[in-house]
Amino acid sequence: MEFKVTQQFFPDKRVHEGMNYQHYLEISKSELADMNTDNMTAEEKELADTKKLNIHRMTRIDKSYEPGIELRDEIEKITDKQMWMVITENWCGDSAQNLPYIARIASLNMNIELKIILRDSNPDIMDNYLTAGTRSIPKLVAFDKEGNELFQWGARPKAAQELVSDLKAQGFDKKYFLEKLHSWYARNKGADIEKEITLLLKKSSLIKNSF
Repeated sequence: MEFKVTQQFFPDKRVHEGMNYQHYLEISKSELADMNTDNMTAEEKELADTKKLNIHRMTRIDKSYEPGIELRDEIEKITDKQMWMVITENWCGDSAQNLPYIARIASLNMNIELKIILRDSNPDIMDNYLTAGTRSIPKLVAFDKEGNELFQWGARPKAAQELVSDLKAQGFDKKYFLEKLHSWYARNKGADIEKEITLLLKKSSLIKNSF
C-alpha cells in the first residue's frame, strides 16, 4: 500500500465542492417528493421505487449504527486533516447499504471532512477509481490535505462481492443475486465494512509513521 498523488481534480477543488451526507439525503428526498409518478413509464416507476427503498435503508442504518471500539480508536489517531470522497448515486442499492456507515465513521473525527460527488456527473473522476474495469459504486477515496491518496474502499465489502460473484458464476439472474445480497447486508449490519475500514486506517497510519 502506497501513498499516491491524486489527479488534477483535487487541486481544482472539485472534491471540495461536493455534498456533505445530510445535503445528499435532503436532495435525494426532495427529488422523490417532486416526482409525478402518473406520467412515468414502468421502468421509471421501478427506479423511483428503488430510490425510495434506498432512502429507507439509509435512514434505518442511521438510526441503529454505532461504531465499535477498535474502529473508534483508529479514527481518534487521525490528527491531520483528511478529506474522504465518496462517489455514488441515489439509485444504487450498494451505496444505500454502505454510505451511512462511511458517513458515521467520518463523523467521529473533526479532522475528517466527508464529501459526496455523483458518479454520472463526474465520469472523469470515477474513471480514476474503477473496480475490475467498471464504474462500481460506492467508492470511498481518502486524501490528505495536499490531495495525496491515503486509501480506497469499495464498492462492496469483500464477502458481499464474493457472494455476488459466486451467484453469477452459478447462473442466477440479477433479481435473485440482488435479493441475496441485500439479505446479506441486513444480517451483517455493517460489521464487514467496519473491519475493512479499520484495517485500511491501520495500514495508512503505518505508512505515514514510516516516513
